[in-house]
Formats: sequence, C-alpha cells, structure tokens
Amino acid sequence: MLARQYATRWLKALFIAYMVALAFVVFLPAREASTVTGFVGVIAGWLSVLGLPQDAAGIAVEFIANIVLFVPFGALVRLLKPSLWNGWPLALLAAASSGTIEVVQLLIPGRVTALSDVVANTLGALAGLVIAKKSASLLTSAQSE
Repeated sequence: MLARQYATRWLKALFIAYMVALAFVVFLPAREASTVTGFVGVIAGWLSVLGLPQDAAGIAVEFIANIVLFVPFGALVRLLKPSLWNGWPLALLAAASSGTIEVVQLLIPGRVTALSDVVANTLGALAGLVIAKKSASLLTSAQSE
C-alpha cells in the first residue's frame, strides 16, 4: 500500500513537470518557440535531401511531433486514474485539452492554430494510453511469476 502511494506521488510530480514543459512549448510566442521547436525544420531539411518536398516533410514532421508531444499526457493520466481514463473519456480529455491550447494560441503573437494539431495530440494521448496499459500488464505478469 505504501509503495502504491509513493508511486502515485511520483506520477503526480511527473505529470506536473510534464504540464509545465508542455505549457512552455505551446504557449511561447512564435519567435521564441522556434528555438524550442526548430528541430521540425531541421528534420524536414534532412528529409528533403532524401527527395521529399520540403513543405510536405515539414507538415509530416510537425504532425508526428504533435503526436509525440501528447504521448506522456495519455500515459500519465491513465496511470494516475486507470479506472476513470480509458478509451473515449481519455480521447475527449485530450481533444479538449488540445483544443484549449489552440484557442489560447490564437491570442499569442505569431502562433498558428490548426485542427490537425488537435487530431495529432489526441492520437498521441491514445498512444500513451496503450503504452501505459501494456506496461502495467507486463509489470503485473512479471510480478506474478
């Protein structure tokens, strides 16, 4: 029981740290944000060397980055409240959270909002859910052996 409380405290602390980092990335003005998210252009440049059009590569890399950005969200929310956040409820929470981010970004100079970001973030949260469920399942089966 004590170990579970200890783990829950660590998960909560990790979730808070993640949310602070997420806010830092998504709420910076565009000029400052490019120093954090500039890797999208770099990777798109590498892909264009391989023959992909630069614009298409940039869109694809940004979409994948938005998926990766929300994987911890889905995993941590699921691990903190496994009975509550499963499937559709988590998808709706992720979509609402991402939608809120997009609305706030309308107020930030130079930031651009996109429905594709909400879709990618929601997919990332669902991927995090799957990872958390599989990890918990593997840990449970390993402990029972």
